Amino acid sequence: MSRECFFTGRKTRSGMRIARRGKAKYLGGVGLKTTGHTKRKFKPNIQKVRAVVNGTVCRIRVSAKAIKMGLVIKPQKRNWTPGQASEQAAGSDQGAD
Repeated sequence: MSRECFFTGRKTRSGMRIARRGKAKYLGGVGLKTTGHTKRKFKPNIQKVRAVVNGTVCRIRVSAKAIKMGLVIKPQKRNWTPGQASEQAAGSDQGAD
């Protein structure tokens, strides 16, 4: 499973980390010297959320940016409780006799 946003398509990107030494000129030094380049990764903030996609509720991986932008439509809360189910089942058993 790739680290990619369902809506925006954001995914891991690569870049470089630059190592420097010395003192900046504006602070009285002779300037910064580059001593190395190292590969690094920039990873998006991917979250797993339940969302409505094409009329069905499913789990998708989206970036935090997509959630903030309002691209994710959350499903409605259920108002079901376990007590109601047992009462309805008991009521249907009595009616059958």
